[in-house]
Amino acid sequence: MISIELKPLQHQHKEWIGIYFQHLPVINNLLKQNLKARWSQTHHCWYIPCNKESFQQLKNILQKTAKLETGELKKYLEQKKQATTKNAPVERKEITKPVTNAVKQRVFISPANKHVLRLMEQQLKLKAYSPSTIRTYLNEMTQLLIALKDIPADDLKPEHLKRYLVYCYTRLKLKENTLHSRINAMKFYFEQVLNREKFFWEIPRPKKQLILPKVLGEDELAKLFNAISNIKHKAMLFTAYSAGLRVSEITALKLKHIDSSRMQILVENAKGKKDRYVTLSPILLDILRAYIKNYKPKPREYLFESEQTGTAYPTRTIQRVFQLALTKARISKDVGIHSLRHSFATHLLEKGTDIKYIKELLGHFDIKTTERYLHVKKETLVNIISPLDDLWKSGKVNW
Repeated sequence: MISIELKPLQHQHKEWIGIYFQHLPVINNLLKQNLKARWSQTHHCWYIPCNKESFQQLKNILQKTAKLETGELKKYLEQKKQATTKNAPVERKEITKPVTNAVKQRVFISPANKHVLRLMEQQLKLKAYSPSTIRTYLNEMTQLLIALKDIPADDLKPEHLKRYLVYCYTRLKLKENTLHSRINAMKFYFEQVLNREKFFWEIPRPKKQLILPKVLGEDELAKLFNAISNIKHKAMLFTAYSAGLRVSEITALKLKHIDSSRMQILVENAKGKKDRYVTLSPILLDILRAYIKNYKPKPREYLFESEQTGTAYPTRTIQRVFQLALTKARISKDVGIHSLRHSFATHLLEKGTDIKYIKELLGHFDIKTTERYLHVKKETLVNIISPLDDLWKSGKVNW
């Protein structure tokens, strides 16, 4: 009999019961169809409302199929009951792994600032910001609220925020990109939520560090691809490199987005809420056709589907696939799956493709973003002759 562990789960600012087990189709179907449980890609578990009715229904459905491990859930509920009796807050540390750091930290926000995240999240959703941007802004604003303690955030002036940013840079040692994210979050709250005009015009932004893209050579790519035996995983990484896609764009691809008649791939609602078309390589088309024909179960909607839920494949799983392939191929470079996109752009440049076309293929807003690849273009660097060579050839110096 399979063992299923029930744990307390904080998700989307609510309490749930997280359901953890080694995934089996029969259990997945029971949870999805009979219990109407939901799947969390963030926490990699099914979850149901944290109440007696849902728990009893779960118990009735699974009692003949699985053994329920409830120790951690009972411990949390008992602690919550005791805290309610004493009129004291529940210690969130009892809620284990599924809880993100940001959720844990929000417990320590002063009552004077409890409204900030709620109003900010509401405004972000009304303006239709992406889920990832919403998470980033709320997490960055959370850090400010924790530092403020009982000081009301709404009373802050630019000089207060300047001092806070200096503290972030000198004491917390935050990188420039993180500081920019924090400034963007605070700017959104004070200007878009509180409607303060030009509130940030006198606050300087730190100069960003120019970080060159990390690229894999063709020999390294060959070793990487050859190290993968699973045809689904291989097709994912081929698609990422062949079309220069972000990992989020790979997971969002649907069967209908592959247009073999025009040899194009539609990248729908990508970063910046922009659609774009990228070239469908004839080789990639053959690879995808072979994958769809031979892989079981066959994808029905998404090109790469989760076997547990039938929804889009989790981005973290694709990242793990890439890292495992790196290890197996014995490639020691410190790179992530985004390096396939960087390699795509750099290799096109080296083959003479105009940078303006590469900008469109990558979906960049600004040509300056694409121009970073000029710094790592191998052919340009190779053709530059060192001044030492000329001096040596002149015969004026010797060894």
